[in-house]
Amino acid sequence: MTDDTSEILRGSGNVFRDFDRPDADVRQAKALLAAQIIKILAAEGLSTRQAEARTGIAHSEFVRIRKVDLGRFTIDRLVTILGRLGQEVEVSITVRPRAARESESETAHP
Repeated sequence: MTDDTSEILRGSGNVFRDFDRPDADVRQAKALLAAQIIKILAAEGLSTRQAEARTGIAHSEFVRIRKVDLGRFTIDRLVTILGRLGQEVEVSITVRPRAARESESETAHP
């Protein structure tokens, strides 16, 4: 028996925005940068201690990144870590008005 009542919804490309999280754009940027750090550590077979020795960044920071515990990180800090891992980061920014749904909910609160 199949369930024909399922509906497929296309996401915005930012899961944090899709779930109405505060600072969705910042959270997305941090997650993307952290994913690159994790990818580099895996590709080079670096433990958190080896990453610390190579970069001078405390191994506990790499543990947090691997656990995607990014609350204590700024975008700048993550870019700095990538730089110390020998990476060059290129940022592209697009600014546009928010969708009506988002701007209406913000102005509805006094």
